[in-house]
Amino acid sequence: MNSSPPVPFRRVAVIDIGASSVRMQIAEIFEDGRIVKHSPCAQAVSLGKDSFSKGSISRSTMEDCVNVLNVYRGILEENKIELTNVRVVATSGLREASNRLAFQDRVSIATGLTIEPFDAAELHRVTYLGLLPFIQKNPEVFDSDMAVCEVGGGTTEFIFLKQIDVHFCRTFRMGSLRLRGSLESVDALGEHMRHLMETRIQSAVQQIQHLVHDSTAGYLAMGGDIRFAAKQILGTIPALELSSIPLAKLDKFTDSILQLEPDQIAAKYRLSLPEAQSLGPALLTHLILAKSFGTETIHVAPTNLRDSLIRDMSGQEGTSQPIGTQIIRSAELLGKKYDVDAAHASQVATLACSLFEQLEFLHGLPRRMQIIIHVAALLHECGTFVSSRSHHKHSMYLILNSELFGIGEKDQELIALVARYHRRATPQPNHEIYLQLSPLNRIIVAKLASILRVAKALDASRTQRITSVTVENLPRSLRLTADGIRDVSSEQVELKQDGQMFQDLFGTRLELVPGKIPETNE
Repeated sequence: MNSSPPVPFRRVAVIDIGASSVRMQIAEIFEDGRIVKHSPCAQAVSLGKDSFSKGSISRSTMEDCVNVLNVYRGILEENKIELTNVRVVATSGLREASNRLAFQDRVSIATGLTIEPFDAAELHRVTYLGLLPFIQKNPEVFDSDMAVCEVGGGTTEFIFLKQIDVHFCRTFRMGSLRLRGSLESVDALGEHMRHLMETRIQSAVQQIQHLVHDSTAGYLAMGGDIRFAAKQILGTIPALELSSIPLAKLDKFTDSILQLEPDQIAAKYRLSLPEAQSLGPALLTHLILAKSFGTETIHVAPTNLRDSLIRDMSGQEGTSQPIGTQIIRSAELLGKKYDVDAAHASQVATLACSLFEQLEFLHGLPRRMQIIIHVAALLHECGTFVSSRSHHKHSMYLILNSELFGIGEKDQELIALVARYHRRATPQPNHEIYLQLSPLNRIIVAKLASILRVAKALDASRTQRITSVTVENLPRSLRLTADGIRDVSSEQVELKQDGQMFQDLFGTRLELVPGKIPETNE
C-alpha cells in the first residue's frame, strides 16, 4: 500500500516582546493551508514596569530580555528556522521607552534578531485578521454591533464592528500594569482599590461611548487574562471556539481577585508575579466596558497576537481580501467625512488599480503597493475640504493626520505623498517630507503618483464614462484603449498634461485611443 507523500511546509516563529513577558510561538505552515503550532515559550521580563514608571528601560531589564532572546535564538536554530521566517514585534512597553533605539540595537547585536516597527494601525490590522476565523465560523454572533477589546499591560486596544465591518478602532494608554503602577503608592485593597481603578477606567469608557454614540453592543474580549478567567469560571474552554461568560459570574470572580495581593494570586493560581499583577485590572476593565454596552454576556476569543501574526505570515487565500476590504472601507468613510466626490474618487481608484495591474511589467512594484494607490486615489481630493486652492497639499496634511484602519505609519506617509503629487508640481528638492523618505520609497511615490495622474485624466469629465482601459505595450509607446468609448478627445487633452510625469519617469509615450463600439442590429 503506497502512502501519500508528505505535504510540504514552512516552519516559522513569532516573538512578542510584551510589557510583562517575552513569548515565542513556533508553527508549521503547510501548503494545504493547515497551521500546526508547537508549544509556546514564555518568560517573565518586566519591560513595561520600567517603561511606564521611569520612561526608559534599565540596563538590567535590557540584559534580562537579551538573555531570554538568546535562549529563543538557540531554539530557533534547533528547529532549523531561518531568521527570514521569524517576526519579532514589541508592544507599548518598548514603544514608549525613551531608549527604545538603544534597546533595539542591543538586541540586534547580541542576538541577530531585528525588532520590526509595529504601530497601532498594524496592531489593529493583525487583530482583525486573528478575529476572521471566528467571524466566519460564528456569523450569528456578529450579526449586530460588536465591541472587541484586548487589555494589554500598557494599552487597551478597542475595535468596534458593525456587522463585521470595522466602524472605528483606537488604542488607549490604559493597560493593566500601567493601571496598577499608578496606584502603587496608595495603600488600598478590596473595595477601595476597586473604586480607584474604576474611576480611572471610566475615563476611557466615556471616550469610547462618545465615539460610538452611546451604542449598545455585544462584547468580545481577547487576551490571556480574560482567557484565564473564562477557564476558572467555566472549568474548560475550547481551543478553537468562542466561549461565553455570564457577566454576573465575571463580576464575582473579578471581585475575588481584587481582594488578594498579587503574590497571593500568584501562589493560589500558580501564575508568575507579572501575570498576577495584571489580572485584576484587566478583568475589571473588561467588566466595566461590557457593562457600558448593556450586555449580560462576554464572548472570549482564544487567540492572541502571535496567532494572528502567524496567520498573517501564512498568506492564506481569504485572509488578505477581507483586510483589504476593511482598509478600503475605512478610506471611503474618511473621504465621506471630508466631502469627497465619491463617484469620481471611486472611478479614479478603479482605473488606477487597473493600470497598476496592467503596467506591472513596467513599474516592477510588489502587489501590496496596489492598496497604497487605491487609498491615495480615494482620498486624493480630500484637501478640498480645507480649500480648493493647493488642495493637493491639504490632502497630504489631512491623510497624514487621520486614522486609517490597517495602514501603518510608513504606508500612510506613502499614501499622503502619492495623493499630494496627483496634480501640479512633481517631487522637488525642497519638498521636505518627500526628501525624508528612503531612496526606494521616493521611487515608489513617484511611480504611483504618475499612474494616479493618468487615472485622474481618464475621468477628467467627472462623469465616469470611461469605465475601463486596456493597455497595449507598443515599441515606442503605451496605447490606452478606452473600452466602448467613441470619442476621447477631452481625455486626450487632459492626458497630454497629466501624463507628462509618467512619460518622463518611464521614458515612454502615452497614447489614448477610443475603443470599438459594439454593433447593434436595428
